[in-house]
Amino acid sequence: MTDDTSASAMPTDTPVRTLLVGAQMLFVAFGALVLVPLLTGLDPNVALFTAGIGTLVFHAVTGVSVPVFLASSFAFIAPIQSSVTNFGIPATLGGMLAAGLVYVLISQLVRLKGTAWLHHLLPPVVVGPVIMVIGLALAPVAVDMATGETSDAIGYGRAIVLSMASLLVTLVLAVFGRGLIRLVPIMGGIVTGYALSMMMGVVDFTPVREAAWLALPEFTAPTFHWAAVLFMIPVAIAPAVEHIGDMVAIGSVTRRHYLEKPGLHRTLLGDGLATCSAALFGGPPNTTYSEVTGAVTLTRAFNPRIMLVTAAIAIVLSFLGKLGALLQTIPAPVMGGIMTLLFGSIAVVGMNTLVRAGSALTEPRNLVVVSLILVFGIGGMQFGDGQFTLQGVSLAALVGIGLNWLLPSAPEA
Repeated sequence: MTDDTSASAMPTDTPVRTLLVGAQMLFVAFGALVLVPLLTGLDPNVALFTAGIGTLVFHAVTGVSVPVFLASSFAFIAPIQSSVTNFGIPATLGGMLAAGLVYVLISQLVRLKGTAWLHHLLPPVVVGPVIMVIGLALAPVAVDMATGETSDAIGYGRAIVLSMASLLVTLVLAVFGRGLIRLVPIMGGIVTGYALSMMMGVVDFTPVREAAWLALPEFTAPTFHWAAVLFMIPVAIAPAVEHIGDMVAIGSVTRRHYLEKPGLHRTLLGDGLATCSAALFGGPPNTTYSEVTGAVTLTRAFNPRIMLVTAAIAIVLSFLGKLGALLQTIPAPVMGGIMTLLFGSIAVVGMNTLVRAGSALTEPRNLVVVSLILVFGIGGMQFGDGQFTLQGVSLAALVGIGLNWLLPSAPEA
């Protein structure tokens, strides 16, 4: 596989085609992109802005060589929700900034030491259950939203209709959709649920009418709270590992070896700086998007400069005040129905990580590591008090890493 082969398969880019394909890439990512801020209490316009800025930062670091678009990371949804509840949005942003710096640190260690140490520190027996904790820790929140527990104006009956309709359309598109339709299941579910909500008369358009057409996104500066920083830092582990898989996936599509050129250390650095820049403005952490990889596969849009157009469009849309207000009128049950599938799918990714590794989970060492990660992470175990509390995903990740380091390896059969 060579670069020449990839280049020969690339369609001829014209300015019009570049603009259209760039807009299409944002459409593919849009549903997932705005889902994260809507679920975590952040501003969707800021998320659009930071997705654009983050993508530009990534391409500046990697020399515009990888056809990817960066946007809100699903892995951070549950931790952000918990952190916002406990510490507030500014402190949570400070924790996300610290998580971005962890990315940067990992990138430099990869540059100096290669990737062997990373696989040794974070084997599947640690990464798999940590990802499962990320997906399942706040599953009750998804159920509460889906059943109307978090909505004052929507009772159980209407809430369950809205949530299950949104969920049904999302899973039908994900399983049976073809072409680009299969890449936008979340958007399809949101649109269906929103249309049904309007038919039921449970959507309040007052914020849309009062919003200006053009408005500066509501940027929020981070503050630093030790508990929020300690809580958020370990969450960077899962997206960092996922990032490696994303680079391999997009490389297999374009037939280029991005782990070698521009190098994993540069792509990780770009991801980390993109997350840091997002936190500085008040947006959710950035990561590479699997949906966009799928769209690149279908459209053969291998030119990384297309993603610069996508980033520019995202930044422009972020200044449309009515767009952000419209997104925030989506009823909670609609989002809750989609969250039930989303959180479950994240947990399945963790299970798949364990299955692919072929580890014997009933072997005592692995049993101890996986069991304690799951129970500590999902059960609500807490160490410390005040500013130095460890709980949830952060505690689960640290427990897993510590046990993997301390416990002797299983004897070979």
